[in-house]
Amino acid sequence: DVPAAPDGADGYAEWVQIALILYRVELEKSLRETEDYLNEMPGVLAVFDLDDAPHYSSFCRWENEYRMRELRRLLRASAEQAGWSGEAAIDASGFQRDQTSHHYRDRANYSFHSMKTTILIDVNSLAIKDVHFTTQKAWDGHIGMQVFRRNAEDLRVLSADANYSWSDLREECRSNSTRPLIKHREQTPLQKAHNARMNEDYNQRWMS
Repeated sequence: DVPAAPDGADGYAEWVQIALILYRVELEKSLRETEDYLNEMPGVLAVFDLDDAPHYSSFCRWENEYRMRELRRLLRASAEQAGWSGEAAIDASGFQRDQTSHHYRDRANYSFHSMKTTILIDVNSLAIKDVHFTTQKAWDGHIGMQVFRRNAEDLRVLSADANYSWSDLREECRSNSTRPLIKHREQTPLQKAHNARMNEDYNQRWMS
């Protein structure tokens, strides 16, 4: 019920800011291109209840203002709408940031070159439930524990590869009534047997 621009041209409601941030990502356009695109599309502006697009610098400012927990809340809401079964998989990927504009990196104090991104997905709907970002050399087991604790009440099964093999994480899962389908490192015959036993249920993990 909050107006799109409650303070006139100098201010925009939170729902407009977040929606436009996500819309810019969906468009895969630069800040300036997004402003131009919106001004050429009055029908799209009408959806946001706006007459003109915000200045491109506003997008940059908004993206720096919103904390990750606000975006995680939206991510969880979208996962629930997509159908969250409670059977989840966790995995990580590295993203190189070398292509970022040097001018932008200097202005934003944005000096890192790579970012480790860990995602938690539903293996049935492929909805992303949670994300974790770091520029440090963090161990997957510790990241997995952090992500699990944030989502423990919604998880029935957690699948992960051997990089997450940590007895503390398995025990944390069991104490929260979550089945840990976490591969062992296969250093002993017993660990190989444990892995073989979980293979049939584990195979969906690759989709993450």
